Amino acid sequence: MKQPQLQILVIILLLGLTSCASTQSQQDKAREKDPQYQYNLGLFYLNNNNIDEAIKCFNKSLSLNPKNHLAWNALGLAQSMKANFENSIRAFEKALEVNPQFSEAHNNLGTIYFELGQYEKAEAEYRKALLDPTYPSRELPYYNLARLYFVQDRLDEAYDNIQKSIQAKNRFAMAHNLRGMILEKLGELEEAVVAFEQAVKIVPDDSTFLFNLARAQFNNGLYKSSKENFEKLYPKLVTQEDRDTVKIYLEELKKIVKD
Repeated sequence: MKQPQLQILVIILLLGLTSCASTQSQQDKAREKDPQYQYNLGLFYLNNNNIDEAIKCFNKSLSLNPKNHLAWNALGLAQSMKANFENSIRAFEKALEVNPQFSEAHNNLGTIYFELGQYEKAEAEYRKALLDPTYPSRELPYYNLARLYFVQDRLDEAYDNIQKSIQAKNRFAMAHNLRGMILEKLGELEEAVVAFEQAVKIVPDDSTFLFNLARAQFNNGLYKSSKENFEKLYPKLVTQEDRDTVKIYLEELKKIVKD
């Protein structure tokens, strides 16, 4: 009697496994045809820096639903990370074609034009983003305008826009860092130190912010603080070039600061 019961149990288990496999297969097929699932999967790959898979998923999502402006925007970001700037421009333009009110795409498009050195086009896109009073990330186009004017040595305009960026989002570390760089060029070294200090306070582990602070302190005669920050920075550096640069500062500071 036990043997037949065991056979029945095995058959029931096999049927259950077959049913599970069938359900999984149906679920996989459904996901293949689900534009939202493909979009979400693309975001997962993008966040994990698997750009090629992200692009495949965004393209799949858009083939199923070409009216998703968020998918077009995400595709533009992914393409820009591969330095496929022309593809990126087309994707951002498609996002705006689908949803002309999507100001994020104007900011992203401006950034691509900036990378290509097309500054007039970049400025125009940043300003289009700022025309939208409901745009929730206004600190970004203000920051990007400041960066644009900074590289063109239009320092007063750069300073005005970085101030607006910080007003829009006070804990925007990159804006405080850029403010410090602008102030350095304007010769306002004490204020530059304060700006870099604020950037480091917000993001203590950023090597660029800490280097800029230590360098500004050195240039402003704050040698003890500069030495402490360079010493803190040195173990975090990856490239030999950066380590050599900091080593030069430390060797100079050892002559000045007596323990």
